[in-house]
Amino acid sequence: MTPRTALRDPKQDRSRATRRRLLEAAVACLAERGWSGSTVAVVAERAGVSRGAAQHHFPTREDLFTAAVEHVAEERSAELRALSAPRGEGRVRVVVEALIALYTGPLFRAALQLWVAASYEEQLGARVAALEAKIGRETHRMAVELLGADESVPGVREAVQGLLDMGRGLGLANLLTDDGHRRERVVAQWAGILEGILAAQDPGHPSRAVS
Repeated sequence: MTPRTALRDPKQDRSRATRRRLLEAAVACLAERGWSGSTVAVVAERAGVSRGAAQHHFPTREDLFTAAVEHVAEERSAELRALSAPRGEGRVRVVVEALIALYTGPLFRAALQLWVAASYEEQLGARVAALEAKIGRETHRMAVELLGADESVPGVREAVQGLLDMGRGLGLANLLTDDGHRRERVVAQWAGILEGILAAQDPGHPSRAVS
């Protein structure tokens, strides 16, 4: 047994596990019930903990839900950072699909509920604005890295941002109906456009490489 293992505190492990359950339950409640239906008591019940335990970790409702959205965003970012996109034909399509998936899952639905609430809940406004700016910067940075985009080339930055803006729009459309078939066609078209832009920026770009 290593010293590091020996020093682990079971109470701290349980505390971290409880915190994680609360964060995941909060995102699920936001996505399913919206802001008005997602109280601390509702989240605590879904997480299988007492309301007192929930308030020990997150003293206010605003603390809980902003932390929840940030937590899941960080997990999704970690998945994207670990993405090993293939080289050659189809590489850009894989990256575009992974990025669009950010806006068509439960995280986007939960975040949208938080944004709407922030528009009329004064205590949420500044916190959510700061969180959205942070998530937006990180997503853009990852998109640039995954695509191998050179933003010093005119038009490339706008193309990447256009992809992310399109993702938000597709995510909104997906809230009301299953928009999967149309989304597939849009993703394929946009991937083709990006491949042309990225290949033009550098003849040696991976999108031209042979797999």
